[in-house]
Amino acid sequence: PPQPRPNPAPTPPPSETSGGIARNPRQASFRPRPVRELDASLDKHRFTEMSGLGRWPVYGGRSFNIWEPDTGEYYAWADYKQLTEHLHSKRLSQSNTSSSAFYGADPDWLNDPETLPCLHPRIAFRNLTNPTNSRTTIACLVPPKVFLQHGAPYLLFFSDQIELEAFWLGVMCSVSFDWYTRRVIELNFTFDIFNSCPVPDFLSENDLHNHIVNLAGRLAAVDDRYGEWAEQVGVEVASVKTEQEKADLIAELDAAVALLYGLDESDIQVIYDTFHKTIDHLPDINAVLGHYRNLQ
Repeated sequence: PPQPRPNPAPTPPPSETSGGIARNPRQASFRPRPVRELDASLDKHRFTEMSGLGRWPVYGGRSFNIWEPDTGEYYAWADYKQLTEHLHSKRLSQSNTSSSAFYGADPDWLNDPETLPCLHPRIAFRNLTNPTNSRTTIACLVPPKVFLQHGAPYLLFFSDQIELEAFWLGVMCSVSFDWYTRRVIELNFTFDIFNSCPVPDFLSENDLHNHIVNLAGRLAAVDDRYGEWAEQVGVEVASVKTEQEKADLIAELDAAVALLYGLDESDIQVIYDTFHKTIDHLPDINAVLGHYRNLQ
């Protein structure tokens, strides 16, 4: 079985470890928590406009797109040594606050700077959005060694199932999930809205759920930066060779998530017919319906 990633998992006692990483003894929760890593104003003194040796990019919302982890548009740059030390100290401090996502985490995990989320691939989503955009939910598996300002919160998982992260990524990048969020979002994808979004529980023994994991994993693992993550998910890095293959995988993922939500063909037709008033940008619905019938 895949080894747990360096993220807190909820159930074992504080003394138990797995793969050398202490697990989080907090109450089990398979729903991730959104986290704001950096604030563009409060942390402004930590940023610079110039890239350079020892600096990592600071991502904003425009730094990524759906299935595109690097648009080349960065908010800023930052010294990785100084900022990782700051984030490590910040995480330790926040773990004492009950409202923090890090509250109750195992001390061994908290005290190990190698477990910082910025060192590993993670799901980020755009905070600033609206229902008139071509897509409202813009989520992506961003690469390791990037920082995130508040316009791009990330998800912190409390399970050692790396497949759970791929499952959530596939659901959040689907047209069905987007169709729902654009009916409740006005300007910001707030944490309250995120926490209210309906996402079915991931069941590792369910073939459809595992198929979503596989599709999302293949679409997300675009290069060697995702090597360890891809290995744990069970996919090859850079396995999608052409744009046509990518488009077909996206259509198949949209079909799988529609089936996951219990939608029928008429529901899918309504989603595509009412998705946007003026822009016809979604994949061919015939391709989605074809995959839907095969998956049934």
